[in-house]
Amino acid sequence: MNAHPDLSRRAFLGRLPVVTAGLAVPVAAVAETKGPHWAMLVDTRRCIACQACTIGCAVENALPEGDFRTVVATYAVRTPEGRTGLSVLPRLCNHCEEPPCIPVCPVGATFKRADGVVLVDGERCVGCAYCVQACPYDARFINHKTGKADKCTFCSHRIEAGLLPACVETCVGGARVFGDLNDPESEIGKRLKAAEGRTRVLKPEAGTQPRVFYIGLDDQLAGRVAGASATEMMWRPTHAGA
Repeated sequence: MNAHPDLSRRAFLGRLPVVTAGLAVPVAAVAETKGPHWAMLVDTRRCIACQACTIGCAVENALPEGDFRTVVATYAVRTPEGRTGLSVLPRLCNHCEEPPCIPVCPVGATFKRADGVVLVDGERCVGCAYCVQACPYDARFINHKTGKADKCTFCSHRIEAGLLPACVETCVGGARVFGDLNDPESEIGKRLKAAEGRTRVLKPEAGTQPRVFYIGLDDQLAGRVAGASATEMMWRPTHAGA
């Protein structure tokens, strides 16, 4: 269920090129792309940590029990007043402009498409996990059934069919916005422009130029990329006994 009609399939299909300007995080590299360049915006103020995205993704992509391509981790944070509170951090592959996972693959299994989506060729992957170790966002894992590297694909099969990624479609609070960075009239283009100077990415010091942007991200979480979601914790005993 999508809480925002403007994120519908029709709105998603109706847009395409040009470049978005004025972001807190530079997107100059995207300007050279003639076609769409896909990205995601996560508004943590709207996230209620319901894990609908986590489950929706797992079902859509037929992941083995206990494996997840996206998670929503919850952290204890300290407020400026000195009180302890909770903050959420939805995480997934950042589909970086400069993906560190690509050069470390010994067989060329990880690659980046012209539209910015980073994928893994399962036929080539040998499960060495070099890419898992190279990812600064803890966004990759070895699928324990296929033995191959696995990660978020922005639901590339759905994009090609004119649909939104499963996590966006299932987000109860409308916290996830997906679209084309090269189209300033797209929903993500408008949201990023409206939030000019207030968007952030995870671990900017890594120099990977992530294409997952955040609004409302707690300062204490910008460097956090680990931590299990409630869903992961639920399945952890199963893994231990497997």
